[in-house]
Amino acid sequence: MFRKILSYLIPITIYKTKSDFSKTLEVTYNNGELVIDSLNTNYSFGSLQRILAKGLRFIGREKIAQMNHILILGVAGGSIIKTLKKEYSFSNKITGVEIDKNIIEIANKYFDLNQIENVEIIIADALEFVRASTSQYDLIVIDIFQDTAMPFFLFEKYFIESLKKITASNGIILFNTMVLEKSHQERNDRYLQNFSGSFKINRLSKIEQYNELLIIERIP
Repeated sequence: MFRKILSYLIPITIYKTKSDFSKTLEVTYNNGELVIDSLNTNYSFGSLQRILAKGLRFIGREKIAQMNHILILGVAGGSIIKTLKKEYSFSNKITGVEIDKNIIEIANKYFDLNQIENVEIIIADALEFVRASTSQYDLIVIDIFQDTAMPFFLFEKYFIESLKKITASNGIILFNTMVLEKSHQERNDRYLQNFSGSFKINRLSKIEQYNELLIIERIP
């Protein structure tokens, strides 16, 4: 309790480990909240939870309530899963895909991710999972970072086409991107050109200063 109170003055790290994918992972009390951080950015809860929560609010409670199966690519500590459960009372199936088993171990130990009902966590590469999947998802959340970097495959044609195939009729893709320079904005512009015609596109820019949410909804 003392560490939680002290964290309103300075962040208090309670656990730190190395990761093959994110170099360093830390569990920290920050302003009374338990969060997961990499070396340079927040990975779960904290600012990331606020960013994704804005995307969910934009999609809307009514649409989310009608969904049957949600896919999370990049689970980290599971903050968006907890948001869906707590704030939207979402009780249908959630599948989470995370390549870093270390961060899932942290999520289970410090955030009780493995105690949440109707959630399946798969340790796998998101690219391979999407290309092999035969399921259809009503919402696909993409939140994949290696520290502040975004893997190149996320913006490649072969991944985008595979993503389209698993997006259900009326399905929505919620893609969290980081925009640190002009080339990143141009990258997002090019990315969205892949969805012209059969998708409705919205952009929420400068969230928490550096993030842009791309919200891509299939038109039936």
